[in-house]
Amino acid sequence: MIELRPFDSLGSANHGWLDAHHHFSFAGYHDPARVNWGSLRVWNDDTIAPGTGFPTHPHNDMEIITYVRKGAITHRDSLGNEGRTEAGDVQVMSAGSGVRHSEYNLEDEETQIFQIWIIPSERGGEPDWGARPFPKGDRAGKFVPLASGAANDDDALPIRTDARVLGATVKAGESVTYTPSDASRHLYLVPATGKVKVEDVEARARDGIAITQHASVTITALEDSELVLVDAA
Repeated sequence: MIELRPFDSLGSANHGWLDAHHHFSFAGYHDPARVNWGSLRVWNDDTIAPGTGFPTHPHNDMEIITYVRKGAITHRDSLGNEGRTEAGDVQVMSAGSGVRHSEYNLEDEETQIFQIWIIPSERGGEPDWGARPFPKGDRAGKFVPLASGAANDDDALPIRTDARVLGATVKAGESVTYTPSDASRHLYLVPATGKVKVEDVEARARDGIAITQHASVTITALEDSELVLVDAA
């Protein structure tokens, strides 16, 4: 099964400082057909105005992965962590038994992020946060694990769930193939930039493609493309 979810079909809310688009039901947007995709619960496409952001608020029992597409996001939390994550890099917060945090765009330009929430394998546990720069060249023509609960993804940021978040860059006319551990896995692909084709389905930047019951998936770039893929139970 391959289902295209065009960007224009997503739920949305423009708060002035925040222009948010929701691949899955979130806040005031509810679609019973788009509540989750396996353990993938949230994929928000957020544009945050300069000098604004999300004030301190709580989370628990969720793995929250932020992929920065443009600009940078500055994180502070009740654990004493503080960090700035730039475009192309990733931060992970394991909310565990509970944590409070804020996320601000302290830059002079808009910041654009994908915020991805994945349901953890177990509830509770000590909360944690981490961020990591990923050399962009490492993603050329292949998927690289950015955050992962898989045992062998040693270079990825750890998450407490049976899922992987991967990134790739693919030049126009070239292809990249991803093979999940089992065809029953729930894959969700979003081009951050560019245009791609998966079998006979074409997707533009910020469209979503939900995929399952495929032993492998080949993505062909119709334009130079930056890809983010979630592989979830």
